Amino acid sequence: MKQTPVSLFAPGMRRIAAVLFQVQVVRGAVLISFLPIFGKNALAHSLETIGAAMAALFLSDTCLKLAIGYLLDRFSAGVVVRAGLAASLAGLAAMGFADRPWLFIVAAAVYGAGVSPIWIVCLTRVRREKRATQMGLLYTVWLAGLGAGPVVTNALLEASYTWTYAFLVACCALNWALAHGLGADSIGGGLHVPFREQWREMRRRLQETRPLLPGMILQTATAAMLLPILPSFAEVHLGFTPSQYSLLLLIGGGCTALGLVPMGRLADRLGPRRFLTAGFFVFGMALYALTLHPVLPLALVCALALGLAYSAVLPAWNAVLAAYIPPAQRGLGWGIFSTVEGVGGIFGPYVGGLIATLWGEAFLVGLAGVIFSTVGILYLVLPLHPRAEIVPPGR
Repeated sequence: MKQTPVSLFAPGMRRIAAVLFQVQVVRGAVLISFLPIFGKNALAHSLETIGAAMAALFLSDTCLKLAIGYLLDRFSAGVVVRAGLAASLAGLAAMGFADRPWLFIVAAAVYGAGVSPIWIVCLTRVRREKRATQMGLLYTVWLAGLGAGPVVTNALLEASYTWTYAFLVACCALNWALAHGLGADSIGGGLHVPFREQWREMRRRLQETRPLLPGMILQTATAAMLLPILPSFAEVHLGFTPSQYSLLLLIGGGCTALGLVPMGRLADRLGPRRFLTAGFFVFGMALYALTLHPVLPLALVCALALGLAYSAVLPAWNAVLAAYIPPAQRGLGWGIFSTVEGVGGIFGPYVGGLIATLWGEAFLVGLAGVIFSTVGILYLVLPLHPRAEIVPPGR
């Protein structure tokens, strides 16, 4: 009998995936549209302040992932997720009135802390067989929400900042209500391994992944550098309207979503290295091409290339990481790796805003393209741990 996509995951994944989608709709809207556009135009914050707010969002998200992973091995996933979503609702509600820089930054940090648990919960549902395929399915949901949020928000922002703010707050409230359907099981299944023993095992796993750590931090930092300036870059450098910018996001996100599952299946069959190398290199080149003042049709081709490259990277990269996580410590394991990955996101937005202020937005986008291409070349030569390599059957 042919296996359906849902059966690849643990029971209850439908509800968790629905919550993840809703959370990503708001998160994508906040990061890509609401913070930079509303913060600049409605609240008169500088790019540096917006970058600092994004950095605070990533900082709180990252710092909590380790603790959340530990809690999810012991307590109900539903309780942890609901508490987090209540915090995200409070943070987003405060953003609408945060006309002072410090308050804007604190509100973003509270929001970031609130959205942290749901992704860890989803990652712990990934099974050991067909990791890349499962990651592809999971990232399809993740990216569909992340892409839908800015598209809807950009359209609303053209009409009314007040209605946009009300829409996002309402979505946050809906997320919290939807999370009440999550089960009461803990990720660890009741196996309470002492924290010292868990940490000793995870330290050993982290030592095995040392060749991957620079790339983990660099790729997240570079992506985060672009967040404060993307809407402004599209408007000022490319000369695109908000609707055209939304079209770029829609094409890039759509190509990624459509490519994730087939790319994940190919990575399961062929191994992840070639997907990491080609994906990062093409992503960097397409990003650099956007700095050359392309007309709209060529910019759409660049967006298509960015989307396909991203779909090659995501499932392969997370399948590599999944091989290092002990089955009995999935919450803590994904919490630790997500924390390491999030380090780059902490300082990336602030550095990006600072570079854009000093040398311009086009320079920052071109620099990011060079860095991503370099990361792709590094994964061509860096050793991957044998257990992380997904070797095709029969080899």
